[in-house]
Amino acid sequence: MKAWKHLKTILHHKALVRAGCFKVGLYRQGLFHDMSKYSPTEFFVGCRYFQGDKSPNNAERAKKGYSAAWLHHKGRNKHHLEYWIDYSVDKDIMTGMKMPVNYVVEMFIDRMSASKNYQKEKYTDRSPLEYFERGRGHYMMHPETEALLEKLLVMLAEKGEDETFRYIRQEVLKNKK
Repeated sequence: MKAWKHLKTILHHKALVRAGCFKVGLYRQGLFHDMSKYSPTEFFVGCRYFQGDKSPNNAERAKKGYSAAWLHHKGRNKHHLEYWIDYSVDKDIMTGMKMPVNYVVEMFIDRMSASKNYQKEKYTDRSPLEYFERGRGHYMMHPETEALLEKLLVMLAEKGEDETFRYIRQEVLKNKK
């Protein structure tokens, strides 16, 4: 039963992301978003630790001290800020690299869709911003990437989805795809 519920959660999330990506013109990213979730490394962990209201990777991490599923996932999906962590070019430290704008937009849509998927009827357009703000301080993100993500999350909270998607299409992605 957990496997079926997990699969339904993945399918619903992917449908939400696909719809959002299509609204802003990111058709390829909408179609191929999170395909690694079907790999055995990610899918079986999702089935085993399925909870319905949060990522099963958190439960795997709590039990094992790490999440093999998350390590697999973030290394294959460019819309995750963790994919873009590398050594700095001028210092010997790990840092967030600047993400291409199309992946920042996909990250925004992914965060919005995950909030909808897990919060269900409790979701508001402010939910993704609140999630972002709770994590602030431990993100390793390039300042320009963080500024764009935050701008989109604030716009969603204040002006809603339609206006934010219009802005993304007409201003953020204009001539950048």
